[in-house]
Amino acid sequence: MRLMPATDGRAGHYTDATLSKPICSDESPHMRRLTKTDANLNDDQLNGMRTIRRVIPYLWPDGEGWVKRRVSGAMIVLVLAKLIAVGTPLLYKGAVDSLAGEDDGSSALFLAMGAVGLTLAYGAARLMNVGFQQLRDVIFARVGQRALRQLALETFTHIHRLSMRYHITRKTGGLSRIIERGVKGVEFLLRFLLFSIGPLVLELLMISVVLFFLFDVWYLAVVVGTIALYVWFTFRVTEWRVQIRKEMNEQDTDANQKAIDSLLNFETVKYFGAEQREAERYDAAMAGYEQAALKTNYTLGFLNFGQSVLITGGLVAVMVMAAIGVQNGDLTVGDFVMVNAYMIQITMPLNFLGTVYREIRQSLVDMGQMFDLLEQPSEVTDKPDAKALNVQGGEVFLDDVFFGYDAARPILKGVSLRVDAGQTVAIVGSSGSGKSTIGRLLFRFYDVGGGALRIDGQDLRDVTQSSLHAQIGVVPQDTVLFNDTILYNIAYGRENASRAEIEAAAKAAKIHDFIQSLPDGYQTTVGERGLKLSGGEKQRVGIARTLLKDPPILLLDEATSALDTETEMEIQAELKAMGKGRTVITIAHRLSTIADADRIVVLEDGVIVEEGTHDALLSKGDRYAHLWNRQQQEEKAA
Repeated sequence: MRLMPATDGRAGHYTDATLSKPICSDESPHMRRLTKTDANLNDDQLNGMRTIRRVIPYLWPDGEGWVKRRVSGAMIVLVLAKLIAVGTPLLYKGAVDSLAGEDDGSSALFLAMGAVGLTLAYGAARLMNVGFQQLRDVIFARVGQRALRQLALETFTHIHRLSMRYHITRKTGGLSRIIERGVKGVEFLLRFLLFSIGPLVLELLMISVVLFFLFDVWYLAVVVGTIALYVWFTFRVTEWRVQIRKEMNEQDTDANQKAIDSLLNFETVKYFGAEQREAERYDAAMAGYEQAALKTNYTLGFLNFGQSVLITGGLVAVMVMAAIGVQNGDLTVGDFVMVNAYMIQITMPLNFLGTVYREIRQSLVDMGQMFDLLEQPSEVTDKPDAKALNVQGGEVFLDDVFFGYDAARPILKGVSLRVDAGQTVAIVGSSGSGKSTIGRLLFRFYDVGGGALRIDGQDLRDVTQSSLHAQIGVVPQDTVLFNDTILYNIAYGRENASRAEIEAAAKAAKIHDFIQSLPDGYQTTVGERGLKLSGGEKQRVGIARTLLKDPPILLLDEATSALDTETEMEIQAELKAMGKGRTVITIAHRLSTIADADRIVVLEDGVIVEEGTHDALLSKGDRYAHLWNRQQQEEKAA
């Protein structure tokens, strides 16, 4: 819901139509314009050259000759296009002189071609100029798309390598925006650096040479002076407008946030009859946006008019000089027309200089944020000599494990726990005691701070993460599904599983008959995060997915605590059957679900305070018995 005023522009001027996205990185507190007052930014981040250095390998990669050949070919075609563009006014001059009956003796070829021939040649030159430009784009297209795809894949892969610590603090919306804008910025930057700034400089240099040799140094001085003033004025005003645009973006973000927040809380608004209140709140935010938008429109008009004054001044000055030359007999009418053509040829790319500068500036910021993301270190990495985990029985051993998400707040304080192969061990305790942390360490979302965690005697830090993950199946408290079919979600447990194996897993999870009763069967889509299914149905799909994976070690992380009692009892039977022949670690809140575990471990404040069987712990009358009695009373009261 982006509410932007329409802005009309005239030919030869740019408008803010391209600014429906912010022109600088200031949409949120995390996307502000980079300034040297930002203490958290180092010099590399402040310097766009870092970003350009990171991009160049995509343009000229080692070992990929086809990319270099395409870039070289595109540049050759570009130079040809510019040579033709610079030579075209000469044909125009020749045609005019031929029609006017003037002969300055500049070219016998022009005299031989005649007015009609020169006019045809002029048209052919213009057509060739356009054709070479299109050919340049065709040649370069694959290079740009390759860079975009490669960088997108590199970023996507890197994000999956980042640790759980990073992912629990990230903002998905902001992260996706950084990736989207950064990836698109790569192709934009490559294209504009090669095909806008470079060609513009080349064309201006060639035209300057032509003016110097065909006329005199004063023509060159006027043109260079006009260009210098134009560039200075454009950059200064654009920087000023960036600040105004920043204010507009902030107002726009605030208005959009209020609108989206109100719509997401539609029911609450209705419950309290607050429609008018929300409308007034939104309108107040839009009023601020309106004022900022007006400033951007006013400054846009100032920029366009100022550019026109400078360009027109330079054009008139050169034309007056040429007109005097014609009157004095030093120049022909064709020369007068040619000078005009060159000035128009110069002004066309210059008119877009402000837009190009702004967009390149924006791309550098966007890509800088993405490269910052790519430089985010992976907290958990494989050792260079890491080997695949070799599971013989599936014994899990926590050997004096210390861990804390924050060094100032330890969670596990010297936990030692052995789970024998094929044994079912339940870990219970009050909220915040460290139960789920053990599961995260087992899956190596984090590395232990002290001690060691071993599977069949192998330290998890010495094995590859992929082999570790392949040997552990997890059924979490809230099974999250992909917005795809039930078939896809179950098949996610094992790549290339057959349809028969998928259905066998569904039958074992007691979900097959339900799936068959649906109109689309296994092709039924489950919706965002599986919201079209009930909690019990999602859990069964999750169980089927884990059964299909068929891991020797199973982690049940409060797998039924979010379900109603009846559904929980049904799924508990399936989980019990699922654990046969496997090493099972159950992290539980409801003690009734783990009463038949081989061993129960009571964790409090990061240390093990009790362990034993259900009956043995009840007979002790200590912490476990207290938790059990309290839950029994709560269930009776309910």
